[in-house]
Amino acid sequence: MASSVVGALLRVATLLCLFQCIQAKTVTYDWNVTWVTANPDGMTDRKVIGINGQWPLPVVEVDKGDRLVVNMYNGLGNKDTSIHWHGMFQNGTNGMDGASMVTQCPVPPGQSFTYNFTINQNGTYWYHCHTNNCYPDGYRQALIVHDKDAYFNDMYDKEYTLTMSDWYHELIEDIKWITLTNPTGAEPVPQAFLINDTTSTSLPVKPGESYLLRLINVGAFVAQYFYIEDHTFKIVEIDGVYTEPTEASTLYIAVAQRYTILVEAKNSTEKNYPIVMVADSQLLDTIPSDLQLNVTSWLEYNKTADHPQAVMKVDQSSSLVPVDDMSLVPYDRMELLPEPDLTIDVTVIMQNLADGAGYAFLNNISYTKPKVPTLYSVLSSGNYSDNDEIYGEFTHPTILEKNQVVEIILNNGDTGSHPFHLHGHNVQLIDRAPAYGAHFYDYLNGDPVPYDPSTNDSFPQYPPRRDTFILPPQGYLVLRFVADNPGIWLFHCHIDWHLSQGLAMVLVEAPEQLQEQEKVSSQAYDNCRVAGVPYEGNAAANTEDWLDLSGQNRQVDWLPAGFTTKGIVAMVFSCVSAFLGMAFISFYGASGIEAKKKETAIVNEGSASASS
Repeated sequence: MASSVVGALLRVATLLCLFQCIQAKTVTYDWNVTWVTANPDGMTDRKVIGINGQWPLPVVEVDKGDRLVVNMYNGLGNKDTSIHWHGMFQNGTNGMDGASMVTQCPVPPGQSFTYNFTINQNGTYWYHCHTNNCYPDGYRQALIVHDKDAYFNDMYDKEYTLTMSDWYHELIEDIKWITLTNPTGAEPVPQAFLINDTTSTSLPVKPGESYLLRLINVGAFVAQYFYIEDHTFKIVEIDGVYTEPTEASTLYIAVAQRYTILVEAKNSTEKNYPIVMVADSQLLDTIPSDLQLNVTSWLEYNKTADHPQAVMKVDQSSSLVPVDDMSLVPYDRMELLPEPDLTIDVTVIMQNLADGAGYAFLNNISYTKPKVPTLYSVLSSGNYSDNDEIYGEFTHPTILEKNQVVEIILNNGDTGSHPFHLHGHNVQLIDRAPAYGAHFYDYLNGDPVPYDPSTNDSFPQYPPRRDTFILPPQGYLVLRFVADNPGIWLFHCHIDWHLSQGLAMVLVEAPEQLQEQEKVSSQAYDNCRVAGVPYEGNAAANTEDWLDLSGQNRQVDWLPAGFTTKGIVAMVFSCVSAFLGMAFISFYGASGIEAKKKETAIVNEGSASASS
């Protein structure tokens, strides 16, 4: 009897799998990545990274279960590139994650790379370059995974996707900011903010209908407040995780985060309502007088009616109170994971190194790329794969065993907030302080407040899950997840300026299982050869002695004892003042000499005239 029941269940499972396979399809894109010219804010033309001669880039849309194939050719001519599929777990396809020097070699100019993976997730994602700060040059766009079984499918009539971003007028490689002349590490301030890669847009709506809005912050730096004037909405998804419908009026969306909301239109066409995106001015060290912090679009009920502009001043924006994502409940009601098998306790600090420039650290390590992509070190290391030493000191590696419950305690010793992202997983958010809202910046008034497990033992029964999460200023964040996805996963701040400063570490998850399942294409290795990047060996590219890390890439040396950031600032300004002083002395001294020469010449001429 039992065997017949098991047999019947197996037949049903086989039929379901066969049905899903029939429904799934392969979605293929052929992309030539080149430079094009764009002027999205109407202020200045600049070079941006386009696809097939076009910018904005194409929105990628697939159905859950589809295979996505993207044949990317690097036609930039002078720049390496890659594509990271943000939020994709890449189960069994770690080499498709797209993070240069982590899971692949950068794709050099004139070379191609085929990204090929199956998507068994649902919701709102995005793709972007993950090589040498290239995505702020325009290489980013939405990736939407439609799900015929989403619980809210019958709750809306039409859907829209809105991306939000900061915008710079210079190529990112031309912005020199990790330098002695910027010892505080102040992030470059953008020149504009965009919505759907323009300064405004209209979403036509009909009275009484409902709309699904997918919101994605594809920026490099600045978080955005979001609200719709005189409307509330229901949150139904964050970062690809469905949530129980939650009423809200304002959101805070950090870079790389996504929200999906349901908006019900009013029953009148008398007016149009501003959709308002407001930059978080707390993140900016300076606010130029010509920088417009808010961008206005519209829920358009009547095309011929007025489209009013929303005006948001700095003091007003600081009073906005968004919904706290810690209050959201996953629709699947997945319970709090058990006590961790492994705890990773790290603290964010921003500090200067011996070159006088500002860098970022997790526990005094500023991430520095290895000479060999870490995935390729795993695959070529044999029995050494579970020894974290081979991955180098400055990639800050931590090895996770298969199916461990992992807890990350993230403390913030910095006065800025940081949106962290974990590749390959979403995680449970189980504790954070301060909370979103009116008290989010409270800890700025004193010393940092680290997490104390002895006083924090009450966690949500159904914690929210997402792949990008905000660490409050001088506060803390506690995360949990199961290490059930063998791979090399980067854990980093998604403010692109901070990643370039080294605010990252790598998690080496189940390396022995990874060796068994991961296959790297000959095309990937060809790119390494053309780029001149070794693809075997430890972090120092040593294949003879795997524990010999001599020659590994290292972070800049520490400052001598006694030097501080304030001291460096004082030294820089003292040096500048000294040079200016010397210049003035030289200028006026030379002017005096010239004047004396002229005076002497006039006297001599007068004497000569008198003699004659």
